[in-house]
Amino acid sequence: MSSTIPASARLEIKFVASETRQHAILDWLNRHRAGFALLHPDRTVHNTYFDTFDYHCVEDNLSGASTRDKVRYRWYGDSDLPDAGVLEIKRKRNFYGWKLNFEIPEPPYAEGRDWKQIREAIQEHLPPDGKFWLKSHPFPIIINRYRRKYLADRHNRVRVTIDTKQAAWDQRFGPRPNVERRANQPDTTVIEFKFLRAERDYASDLIQGFPVRVSRHSKYITAVRAIGGLA
Repeated sequence: MSSTIPASARLEIKFVASETRQHAILDWLNRHRAGFALLHPDRTVHNTYFDTFDYHCVEDNLSGASTRDKVRYRWYGDSDLPDAGVLEIKRKRNFYGWKLNFEIPEPPYAEGRDWKQIREAIQEHLPPDGKFWLKSHPFPIIINRYRRKYLADRHNRVRVTIDTKQAAWDQRFGPRPNVERRANQPDTTVIEFKFLRAERDYASDLIQGFPVRVSRHSKYITAVRAIGGLA
């Protein structure tokens, strides 16, 4: 698969804080001269992260590999079990990130289905390159969930997401989805500033004075640690 960085690739700067800081963060954004405002209503985001049986995606992230990918199935709404959504391949090359998206118009989960049947239901809607990613990353590691707020500056040059109320469930040891035995995770707020490479100087100026320290963070790795998937 090509690893050429597309023109649409974005830079992402992450910050992590306690959930108790959320009010201060929103106050800073609301008062900012760039006029940050909500893009659309908040949504609940759900993901199933798929990996290889030897945790290739985890290892690449932990080692800081300049070229790394994540394979996840994403859906929105109230269902903790896989609904109609998108198979996303999140690709990263150095500081740049982009996604390959494959729409799945029908819920891959139905009552009683196991993970093999869920993968097959997703694959029915995938083109060959989408099937490649799911077949090469067949192992469901976690399901996670969080509440996401979306903002942008008045010119829509810099977008901000704020994620709270994170939850994760271990999927490694059963044939069917587990959304009953939740892992213990700290209550954190994850903030990401996202912008095109051409907006780097503009975005860097806007972020000056943000009241949280920049942090390297992965929700996938955090969840894997929470389920005891790392020594």
